[in-house]
Amino acid sequence: MITIAVQAGGKSSRMGEDKALIRLAGIPLIERVLARIVGLADEILITTNRPETLTHLNLRMVGDEIPGAGALHGLKTALVAARGEVVLVLSCDTPFVSRELLEHLLSRAHEADAIVPKHGDKYEPLQAVYNRARCLPTVEAALGSGERRMVSFYSQVHVLPIEERVLTELDPSGLSFFNVNTAEDLERAEQLLI
Repeated sequence: MITIAVQAGGKSSRMGEDKALIRLAGIPLIERVLARIVGLADEILITTNRPETLTHLNLRMVGDEIPGAGALHGLKTALVAARGEVVLVLSCDTPFVSRELLEHLLSRAHEADAIVPKHGDKYEPLQAVYNRARCLPTVEAALGSGERRMVSFYSQVHVLPIEERVLTELDPSGLSFFNVNTAEDLERAEQLLI
């Protein structure tokens, strides 16, 4: 069973408003992401600390144990709540996420504990696949030791990096990891749609 967990629990501090609901060409960012993942999973889950703003989506929602504590806490929330053993984690603010890339990540889920795109030496942990049973204990241990970085538990699990050459083949535009954090990013996203 596959769960896709869309992370919408961030503070959106740089944007000044809930990023999930910001409209790009009239469509909320989270709805753009959801449209790209239709049919990819047995379950879609949204991690949010403001579920009342997303009830119209008619999807299962779960809040963080410690709201506003960061992305690693959000990952723990997703792994605890997921019904699937394979969990694809996505951020709600990536309107151009590549379906082909996501399909590739999911197709390799059996090969490692975490399947994570990698640009140079930088991982993309918010567009990655995690094995719930094998990653959850290490995420909890990392949080217990005071870690906050998303990659802090990677040394404790088997990580399969998806290198740039493959990323370029699956996402020729290079926009899969473009996220909308600021008003300037939103303006650029609008231009990219033209």
